[in-house]
Amino acid sequence: MARTSSVEIVSELVANVLTIEVAEGDRVEAGDTVVLLESMKMEIPVLAERGGTVTAIKVTAGDVVQDGDVLVVLD
Repeated sequence: MARTSSVEIVSELVANVLTIEVAEGDRVEAGDTVVLLESMKMEIPVLAERGGTVTAIKVTAGDVVQDGDVLVVLD
């Protein structure tokens, strides 16, 4: 039986969510931008650490996220 493990992509700082660059069901590769954050007038892309399928998006544009908040879940 094949086992897959989920990967949570988290924020590394307090920021505003500008845009969500993926949708549930999308396939992403390592290095793809999944969310664009804004902090102190700088845009910060959040990248997928590995390839996978987006199974959940935990934020919406306009949300304020904290360090460690889950943004996207990949399988």
